Amino acid sequence: MTERPTLRAALAQMRSADTHAENIASVTDLAARAAGQGAELLCLPEVAGLMNRNAEVARTQVVAAEADPYIAACRELAAKHGLWVHIGSTPVLGPDGRFLNHSAVIDATGAIRAEYDKVHLFDVAIEGQAPIGESKRFAPGEAAVMLDTPWGPFGLSICYDLRFPCFYRRYGQEGATIIFIPSAFTVPTGRAHWEVLIRARAIETGAFVLAAAQAGEHADGRETWGHALAVDPWGGVLADLGREAPGLAVVDLDLAMVEAARRQIPALKTGRDVPLKRL
Repeated sequence: MTERPTLRAALAQMRSADTHAENIASVTDLAARAAGQGAELLCLPEVAGLMNRNAEVARTQVVAAEADPYIAACRELAAKHGLWVHIGSTPVLGPDGRFLNHSAVIDATGAIRAEYDKVHLFDVAIEGQAPIGESKRFAPGEAAVMLDTPWGPFGLSICYDLRFPCFYRRYGQEGATIIFIPSAFTVPTGRAHWEVLIRARAIETGAFVLAAAQAGEHADGRETWGHALAVDPWGGVLADLGREAPGLAVVDLDLAMVEAARRQIPALKTGRDVPLKRL
């Protein structure tokens, strides 16, 4: 049972720049707009704080989480507007010298309530494109993270985690009401897989999925798919922010839908671990 039966959430779509300052300015505007529409939670995309694939320049910008200017700005905005903020993610310096793709949830007082580092790194070779190796600069996170809130448990993830359904099944089994999947999907993978995977994770877990996204052509030369999505536990799309433009959508989540979906299709309880016969 949640303390609060409904949640008004603001879902953001950004075209993040290659400096913290530009992105902080964008998020400052988004937070004001979200608060002005009565939102209780603002959801931001992956690499919302800094999107810079120039390794040499990024090394001069990225600092430890406790010193990161984007995270500090999100804390100030949360407190100013009385708004919970899921920061999406931003690169921070990890203990071994590599970066971490780092996320956090901040409450309405500006306190950090949970932190998560992306577990599954985007090391892929899409036909016709140069290979992408996130693990060249980033270290993987070590744990899934779930946070108790007035709206029930929140499950944290980032982008490529999306392709590992067992990761989300555990969140569902532990009672997550909302799962965050902030992303910066490439255009080829986004076109082929984005919506179907987001909706599948919501259906499989019986949870709301809030998937803030990056969109369009970025200063560092990348192009991202967009289509930030809010999806209900039955797989219904509540908001889709489209292909290219930054924007904000406010959605009202009826959290009773979570229990109803799981009651009707109790797959989280009735799954069986059976041996595999290979013939």
